[in-house]
Amino acid sequence: MSTSRGARQLTIKEVASHAGVSPMTVSRTLAGGRNVRPDLQERVMAAVQELGYYRNENARSLRPGQPSGLVGVAITNLANPYYGNFALGVEEVAAEHGRRIMLGNSGEDDARERQLVSDFIGRQVDGLILVPTSGEAEHLRPERLGDVPLVLASRRVPGLEVDTVLLDDVGGAYRGTVSLLDAGHTRIGFLGNRSSVFTGERRYRGYEQAMAERGLVVDPLIVARAQQDVAAASRAARAMLDLEDAPTAIFSANNRNTIGALREIGRRIREGLPGPAVVSFDDFELSELMPVPVTIIDHDARLLGREAATLLFSRLDGSAEGAPRTVELPVTIEHP
Repeated sequence: MSTSRGARQLTIKEVASHAGVSPMTVSRTLAGGRNVRPDLQERVMAAVQELGYYRNENARSLRPGQPSGLVGVAITNLANPYYGNFALGVEEVAAEHGRRIMLGNSGEDDARERQLVSDFIGRQVDGLILVPTSGEAEHLRPERLGDVPLVLASRRVPGLEVDTVLLDDVGGAYRGTVSLLDAGHTRIGFLGNRSSVFTGERRYRGYEQAMAERGLVVDPLIVARAQQDVAAASRAARAMLDLEDAPTAIFSANNRNTIGALREIGRRIREGLPGPAVVSFDDFELSELMPVPVTIIDHDARLLGREAATLLFSRLDGSAEGAPRTVELPVTIEHP
């Protein structure tokens, strides 16, 4: 049941009735749960989820049908400078249209993403731009968002047909791996996100395709696909480089994995051990100062943000109608 401007706003009394509690209990739970028993909080939050209730934070300040002037932007890792540049691109386009952005961080957590979307809708945002966690999509369906347009950036969500901006993940990963193969490497490790992450799966596919075309079988001992931060990537790199038959090169599917790998490689070089060649999908801070040369599969995160915002505002101003659109941005390979 939608609670956006295009549908009737549910009331706290309706949530209370559904949960079998008082309206005061619902209000206190949504305000942080102080002095509310945990079992009652669980019943309230279950009712909120089932009904699709969103707190209307702006109801007192907005006249019916009046735009809020806000765009909700949800990213997956606020600590990653890449997403800072992405948000800047969104903000630039929003400012051109007289709007401001509200930025939230999901941390690759489905529950946090659902709460962020709930908060954005509750503040009556004019539109949403989301780097999705690649989890379930029930909270993103039109019947839940009403007339609030949604644009996905960097990733798709299975079964959700909305405007989307992607990168050439498969082609970029393929070309990066080929560059290592052409340099004479045949034992190439892979560091990346979990396979359920859209970009992680696509970039692994490009890596695997390049290896297969050269008649090489990927060794699972030198493939690590569960690292979401630098520390985990460093541990994964250490494990594969400690192997007796260690890889002579590493393909890294994103910049956090690259930095983790380079921390381990730098430690080894200081101990007099050789360091493998590295290809990184995504540029990263101070890449030119790393202990080994790094080939970068580069693209413009700010452009990605601008493209996502451009798609959104074309829906908001009515200049685009009809079927969902997909834009795929190219990538370039920058050799050291």
